[in-house]
Amino acid sequence: MIAYLAPVVVLLNGLAAGVLLGTQLGGWPLLAALPADRYVHAHAFFATRYDPAMPLCLLGTLAGDLWLAAISPGPAARALFVAGAALAAATITISLTKNVPVNKWVQKLDPDDLPDDFAERDPRWRWGAWNQRRSALTGLALVVNCAALTLLL
Repeated sequence: MIAYLAPVVVLLNGLAAGVLLGTQLGGWPLLAALPADRYVHAHAFFATRYDPAMPLCLLGTLAGDLWLAAISPGPAARALFVAGAALAAATITISLTKNVPVNKWVQKLDPDDLPDDFAERDPRWRWGAWNQRRSALTGLALVVNCAALTLLL
């Protein structure tokens, strides 16, 4: 079972890390540079593109890491899979409490008729900071999961 599950976990984790790295390299710099109306349009567009893939990748990473932690033969691999699960859980928590609410709010806005106080409520800097954190956590989870996988070889 481990021989089949571990590569799937690394694949799911890698896909999530790759998407989040892509947001750091391209998506976020674009969103940060746009004027407010174009930012709202672009953010709403991006926000709808990653569902349901990202939740499946992150939840699959979490569940797979927990399962691997339970069935791995050595304590070092178990500890690394637990760490991978904790990092995936932290990413999911940030996503659900910080990034997804902003995504949903931005999707409801009309780029051609922004609220008068949008400049004060502009969420992109908070969203960007939390996105950077979850990107780092997911990348670290991938490193940890790869390390655990090497212990199983």
